[in-house]
Amino acid sequence: MGPNNPWGGPQQQVTPGPAAHPPTGGHPFQYRAHIAGESEGTQGGSSETSDMLDADSLVRNRPKPSATGWRKVVQSATFGLVNPGESANEVRRRELTARATTHVAGGHHRVAVLSLKGGVGKTTTTVALGSMLSSLRGDRVLAVDANPDRGTLSDKVRLQTAATIRDLLNERDSIRRYADIRGFTSQAASRLEILASDRDPAVSEAFSEEDYRQVTRILEHYYSICLTDCGTGLLHSAMRGVLGLADQVVLVSSASVDGARSASATLDWLEAHEYGYLVRGAVVVLSMVRTDGKSTIDLDRLEQHFSSRCRAVVRVPWDPHLEEGAEVDLDLLTPATRDAYLQLAATVGEAFAWPR
Repeated sequence: MGPNNPWGGPQQQVTPGPAAHPPTGGHPFQYRAHIAGESEGTQGGSSETSDMLDADSLVRNRPKPSATGWRKVVQSATFGLVNPGESANEVRRRELTARATTHVAGGHHRVAVLSLKGGVGKTTTTVALGSMLSSLRGDRVLAVDANPDRGTLSDKVRLQTAATIRDLLNERDSIRRYADIRGFTSQAASRLEILASDRDPAVSEAFSEEDYRQVTRILEHYYSICLTDCGTGLLHSAMRGVLGLADQVVLVSSASVDGARSASATLDWLEAHEYGYLVRGAVVVLSMVRTDGKSTIDLDRLEQHFSSRCRAVVRVPWDPHLEEGAEVDLDLLTPATRDAYLQLAATVGEAFAWPR
């Protein structure tokens, strides 16, 4: 949340690693485990616990079995007698998965997915990111449509109910357990749940800041992670609630001049309205990046610009499945696109460890 957001100093792009590291520069927050270790040390005790004694830390030269490629063939053919171990790509994927499955400090984490320009893949990013997190994690992940202009989040999954966020708000007093709230959501194959907005623009427009805050007070008891698919209007009443409660922001931009300018203008607006902490902790997604070498956009320069202002930048390549504009299915993505969303999930997941 606002004043407690951990990103207070200059940020650099996050590079994949086995674990998230807190920003330096005199930041007041540290990981809880780190704080606990210091407090024990000051009392003269050891910071070691039984949880630290596992096979990975105690068994030397224990190669993990490979799940793909020739390494798997060799291991299977020799009945496990020869284990070539993991490839570099497998190690990288395992490390990214570990970051994406970071424990949520405080029990609930809110991610606002923003874009001032329509048609850049904001809703697709919301669903793909949420689907990746849901498929990797064991806890509940929800995507909420907070777009007042007939949001399209419900178009990206197969609907199981006609209920909307307004219905949930109207019947909030009857919700006592998860089974009650599940009647208002639809669930994708990845286990991601979505809470749709009203199709009637007049009803959606009436959704206010207080309405959003009341809904989030309900959701935080049943979901570990809540992704909010925002509208393009930053001045809408509900956006004050979205930004005021957000733990981090994912800003989506197309790899184009007008898309980049719009995304950068969004950062300008956030900084001018006392949301600078969200800018410093933001993850920028360059969406639908062409990989055929025909793009005239200097992607490195674009990435450099956003990296100087935000925590990280992730490129998501153009994908034929996403171009369809239909339901998002991770299994239908190209390997490069799946890898990009895994990297995005890992980068977003690093922030789950920070105290709220």
